[in-house]
Amino acid sequence: MNEKLMKEAIKRARRALVIDEMPIGAVIVKDGHIIASGYNRRETKKNALLHAEIIAINRACKRLGGWRLTGCDMYVTLEPCPMCAGAAINARLDNVYFGAYDKNSGCAKSAVDLFSMNLLSHKINCEGGILEDECRGLLQSFFKKLRSR
Repeated sequence: MNEKLMKEAIKRARRALVIDEMPIGAVIVKDGHIIASGYNRRETKKNALLHAEIIAINRACKRLGGWRLTGCDMYVTLEPCPMCAGAAINARLDNVYFGAYDKNSGCAKSAVDLFSMNLLSHKINCEGGILEDECRGLLQSFFKKLRSR
């Protein structure tokens, strides 16, 4: 199930790649069904907040009619940054599953683990490395293309 849903996040990441955005995609799932998705739009919309996770969380909140996403899981192709990890906590997601680790700014396992901090009121279960090679490969091809310009 995790790989199938990560493949859906990868599809969204590929959409970002087509428009020269960093290829990060996210889907939010409730009761086994995708209720929202997003992909990076920072460059095209000139907005620092438009990470895949933030877009997906915003859409899920609208779809469910509230800010609490209890009972929902998020699948994202790259380990969440501080902003996105914080948004996942604030939205009360149950689980976050990610593909590639981000050793520099990942805040789910790598640089910091916000999800396991005892200071926060909501705990999120988190698992990384799902289809990691494919997720990392998308990012590597994006940066290779960027450097060649």
